[in-house]
Amino acid sequence: MSGRAWKFGDGISTDNIAPGRYFHLRSNLPELSKHCLEDARQDFASDVTAGDFVVAGKNFGLGSSREHAPIIIKMRGIRAIIAKSFARIFFRNCINIGLPAVILDTDEIKDGDRLEIDLSGGKVIDHSIKKDMKFPPLPVEMTSILKEGGLIPFVKKYGDLRF
Repeated sequence: MSGRAWKFGDGISTDNIAPGRYFHLRSNLPELSKHCLEDARQDFASDVTAGDFVVAGKNFGLGSSREHAPIIIKMRGIRAIIAKSFARIFFRNCINIGLPAVILDTDEIKDGDRLEIDLSGGKVIDHSIKKDMKFPPLPVEMTSILKEGGLIPFVKKYGDLRF
């Protein structure tokens, strides 16, 4: 996976991702996705390119456990989220919908950097600063779910979560 970094700070909440004032759009996810992360960065939803990455600081996805938040990030074409840490439910919601969530010290990554992620190798390559950064690879159960596009496609294909 390779793309451009969209840099965000610490404490990006699910309300920053899916603004509450658009609650009425929760049954129209394509329309809701047009407002994705606009409270954290107004240019994101309109300027993001399919294949890009969200790069953030600590506790990304804190707040309510609304599943809409990772779904609309994925709908905007984001291939993965890289953050120093994630709220637990948000992290699991990402995996469940097939959106990789990578835990990594993101201090050296700058907005607009060209990144490449090797999920199986546990490596982010920042081509802009010519640096490889290692992260703990996800457990085989999670990578298996991601490979199938999320938990529902995984269960439809295999019937359960036995490994």
